[in-house]
Formats: sequence, C-alpha cells, structure tokens
Amino acid sequence: MDLGLKNKVALVAASSKGIGYGIAEALAWEGVSVSIASRDERSIHVAAERIGREANADIRPYVMDASDKDSIERWVSQSAHDFGGIDILVINAGGPPAGKFSDLTEEHWHHAFQLTLMSAVRMVHASVPEMRKRGGGSILAVTSSSVKEPIENLLLSNVFRSGVTSLIKSLAHEFAKDNIRVNNIVPGRIDTDRVRSLDRINADRNGISEETQRSKSEASIPMGRYGSIEEFGRAAAFLVSPAASYTTGETFQVDGGLIKTVW
Repeated sequence: MDLGLKNKVALVAASSKGIGYGIAEALAWEGVSVSIASRDERSIHVAAERIGREANADIRPYVMDASDKDSIERWVSQSAHDFGGIDILVINAGGPPAGKFSDLTEEHWHHAFQLTLMSAVRMVHASVPEMRKRGGGSILAVTSSSVKEPIENLLLSNVFRSGVTSLIKSLAHEFAKDNIRVNNIVPGRIDTDRVRSLDRINADRNGISEETQRSKSEASIPMGRYGSIEEFGRAAAFLVSPAASYTTGETFQVDGGLIKTVW
C-alpha cells in the first residue's frame, strides 16, 4: 500500500533511539523528510546519518530538550524554516523515572509534568500554525500502556501520560475544522532501552535475573514476545498518513495483545 507520505515533512521528538528512532526510520522509508531531535547531540547526529544513508532520505538532526519550552520552540521554528513547513508532528519524550508515591518528591512531580505533559502542549502549540499554513496535518502522541492499565511502580507515567491522552482527544475535536488529525499510539512491551531498564529494576525488586524477568513479561503477552521498533514505527507511519485520513481522536494499541481492557 502506498501511504501517500512522499514529500511530506515530519518532526519526530526523542528519536535518537528506541521508539522515536523506529518511527523516524519508517517515515524516511516512505519518502518523508524528517527532523529528528534529542538532548544528546552526538547520538542524534549518528541516528540522522544512519537513517539518511539507509533510506536515502532527507534526515536532519537537532538538539532539543523536551522539558524546556524555549528548546522546543527553537526546534519547531528551525525545522519549519529548514524544510519549508510542517505536515506531521510526532510527540515523544523519554519516560519519567519509576517509583511509587512514597518514593517521589515534589521535584520529581514537577519534572515529569514538564517532560511528559507540557512537552506535548508546547510541541502542539508551536507546530499547529505551520500545519494550518499547509492546509492541514497530522499529530501523533506516543503514550504508554499505562493509560489503559496503570502500571505498578510507574506512578508518574500513569498520571501524566493519561493527561496527554486526554489532551489529544480534546484537540482532535478542536482541530478537525483545520484538517488536522490528532491521535495517540500506545506501545506495549517494545524492545527498547527503556523497557530493558524497567526489566532490570523489576528483576532487582523481585530478586530474580533479568532474563527470568523478561521471560515472565513475555509470557504475559498473547503473542509471546516483545515488539520491535520497526513494527511500532510502521504502525505510527500508517496513523499519520493519508491512508488513515478518517481516523482522529483515537488511541491505537501496538502491544501484541497485552492490554486486556475493552476500551
């Protein structure tokens, strides 16, 4: 299927590795020009060089801190200038630290609010005027399975990613008149550094090996394995593409059947 993405311009946040990298890579293979961003200057340049070479695409790296308003605004403004506009925004940020309520200070709450919820607000606020100039666009927020089923020991993610989901649902209604579609995408257990780190934390807490912890996690997934960033990236590329032109305000799960909720 031709997704109709060729010659579009996309901004993908937190894309030097993991899920963000997978999305940027999938878009590049569809002929999209992609602005990728990360706090780590070296890593984002390495990612841009690799994707650009392998997909023969226009991939440009930018340094951006998703917890900082000015940094987000510079990234969006510079990308719009360099590429001539914006068609697609992928909202993404590193997950806040693990911890239960008694583990978390007010500083933890404040930083997670800035990193997870306010980054989404700021990326949308900066990008939508550029999309309106193009006559429409697509916004996709990467959230978490915690928005469907709260995850033990991930209280900050449970709270603030649920806020992002509500934000996206509200914006889908508000922006429909502008021909801007707005959706969420929910990863299950995707094989990333973040998930491996959580496996190590849970293994230490449960007094078992990391390999045993992963096996237990895989056993809870109907498909019996973790997903790959490539599988997740292809699903995201579909959702932001004209092939999904009548889909907005939705929360799409890519989880191998892990999440058991009906809605």
